[in-house]
Amino acid sequence: MLTNLNDILRPALKDGRAVAQFNAITATMASAVIDAAEEAGQSVVLGIEEKQLALLGMEDFISFALPIARRAAVPVAIHLDHCSSREVVLAALKAGFTSVNFDCSQAGFEENVRQVAEISAIAHASGATIEAELGHVPLAAEMEGDLDDADMTIPNEARDFVWRTGVDALGISVGTAMGSYRVQPKLDYDRIRAISETARIPLTLHGGSGLSDKALQQAVEAGITKVNFFTDIDIAAAQGIIFAVNSGVSTMSEILPYERYAIKVQAAEKFRLMGRED
Repeated sequence: MLTNLNDILRPALKDGRAVAQFNAITATMASAVIDAAEEAGQSVVLGIEEKQLALLGMEDFISFALPIARRAAVPVAIHLDHCSSREVVLAALKAGFTSVNFDCSQAGFEENVRQVAEISAIAHASGATIEAELGHVPLAAEMEGDLDDADMTIPNEARDFVWRTGVDALGISVGTAMGSYRVQPKLDYDRIRAISETARIPLTLHGGSGLSDKALQQAVEAGITKVNFFTDIDIAAAQGIIFAVNSGVSTMSEILPYERYAIKVQAAEKFRLMGRED
């Protein structure tokens, strides 16, 4: 069932639970995630990051993601993640993405507002939804310790940003990073609560892969409505292939079920942590 972020995140925000987003760089990843979502009875966001488009291209991604989403028995949003290019965002909306993340967080606050507000109006006119980012979410490899306060999202700025841009969801910086953590990050749950209370909008936690179950559950309890995952299912896919080869499997047609199963198991565990969807 193809839909956008509002149809998925607004009910989750009301119920105090979260929705999982999984970026998928192959059709196998996408279909395994949707299988897990259907078995869990949970909505899901199926995404791809702008940088990941170099691996397969936007048309290739949309050629398998849209049919999979339309056939799904649960609501599925097709989302362009972490895109800083206006041209790529507009191309995604034209291609059929139902949601985009226009990331201008590296610009100053006012420039972030200006650029995002423009794309917000265009996305809404096409029936799509938009997520933006406020604060800096680094790569895990760049983190030497806990994230500096200066890089984190400021609650009052979040309220102003949401009001002036009209975004449907906001990615915030509260201590996480993207990629494989060398040590468990320290999340600022008080900051999440403060942003949730002031912004009153679905909040996204980037860098969900590698977080402990307790950290994820506490983040959701504090006010996170969407958690983004990729690294965990990326690693699971590789481990499934390695296990197959080590078991004596020698053809891709025989390897793929191992890969698919490993991804599905990992995704199912994330759905369990998001909270029950009635």
